[in-house]
Amino acid sequence: MSAPRPQRLLPDVASEAQVDHAGALDGVGMQRIEMPVLLLDADGHAQRASARVDAFVNLAREDARGIHMSRLYLHLDRHLSAEPLTPASLRRLLRDFLESHAGIADRAWVRVRYEHLVRRAALASGHSGWRAYPVELRASLHGGEYALELGVEVQYSSTCPASAALARQLVQERFAADFRDGCALDRDSVIAWLGRSDGIVATPHSQRSAAMLRLRLAAGFELPVEDVIDRVERALQTPVQTAVKREDEQAFALANGQNLMFCEDAARRIRRVLDADERIADYRVRVEHYESLHPHDAVAIATKGVAGGYAAS
Repeated sequence: MSAPRPQRLLPDVASEAQVDHAGALDGVGMQRIEMPVLLLDADGHAQRASARVDAFVNLAREDARGIHMSRLYLHLDRHLSAEPLTPASLRRLLRDFLESHAGIADRAWVRVRYEHLVRRAALASGHSGWRAYPVELRASLHGGEYALELGVEVQYSSTCPASAALARQLVQERFAADFRDGCALDRDSVIAWLGRSDGIVATPHSQRSAAMLRLRLAAGFELPVEDVIDRVERALQTPVQTAVKREDEQAFALANGQNLMFCEDAARRIRRVLDADERIADYRVRVEHYESLHPHDAVAIATKGVAGGYAAS
């Protein structure tokens, strides 16, 4: 049996003092790290998702050559693959970042981006399908002060109220032309006319739309990812669908017809929901309607208006 090879001492250039080009740096780290994360759904069941992670600390000691990036990666691997993403687990992760860089860093932050899968029931048919919601978590730790931000995107359909009114006027005019004064009307003929494409001559324009939310979360709560998504979708009433049979499409058309909205209306609906949620210390909502009428988008922005909080720009 051969004797074990002696352990070699490997050079650690990052630990060498750098005098000639000294200076503190606001942030050093890695971005778009491929990493699995454990998530808890609304029922408390764990699911694994693929994520992209950014991990940073500052370089506060001016003569330090660099940070230990391998330590950041190993902490990420140990925390994110072993325990679900929670406010507490992210805080422990950042604390380990700083403890492993004691003496050279006093601030740490991490950003985790993934798609949160939720199974959604169809509107009428009894079928269901999957929706993937883009989620971004940002956590930071500085001087014992911990901050956590949740970002999520919700897609929905929006039907223009102005276009709906203009379409109704054209339908009225066609009805008046087809059933002139003195023309005898009966229920069956009117019903038949309403079912003809040359009767309903105009329809309002609608488009896929998106609400991008940035939420600063208050301390003492778990991550409200699915609950926030559910509340926003209930407020809007027209979330995009998954499995769609004809009866589902008809129900979706009804929901759009009963929820006509400009981008301003959508932003106000969401703002009411967020204002009533004690878990949210601050928010910024950006609503985008990808116009089918124009080659440009209609946008509305709402913030909570907290002093020193999110701004519209």
